[in-house]
Amino acid sequence: MTGRKREKQKQSDNLLFETIIEAIKNKKGKEIVSINLKEIENSVCEYFVICTGDSTIQASALADEIRDKTRELANTSVDHIEGLPNSNWVLLDYINIVVHIFLEDQRKLYQLEDLWGDGVLTNHVDAKK
Repeated sequence: MTGRKREKQKQSDNLLFETIIEAIKNKKGKEIVSINLKEIENSVCEYFVICTGDSTIQASALADEIRDKTRELANTSVDHIEGLPNSNWVLLDYINIVVHIFLEDQRKLYQLEDLWGDGVLTNHVDAKK
């Protein structure tokens, strides 16, 4: 990839990342964190974004909002979705960014923040009140 293409991809990924975080906040997702995995050899992507929903209905609404806003504002469609309609753990795969929407008990069970503890963890302010 040329320098110009690489810079354009980086800008696109930054817009996508910011759009995902804002979409989660818009639907009042909780405990929003991202894990930068760029420096981890053989990582599955560059970032995980993780949040918690209070119910399966909210988890589904979070997934819908992320899908809609990334298409509208970042001109990007999700590559793959898992976990719908059950919505206990919804995964949205944007190739370089993978979003995990958990119900609280599922998040505690899988502890992705601990599993990927070698990454750089960033806490994002919880949803707007």
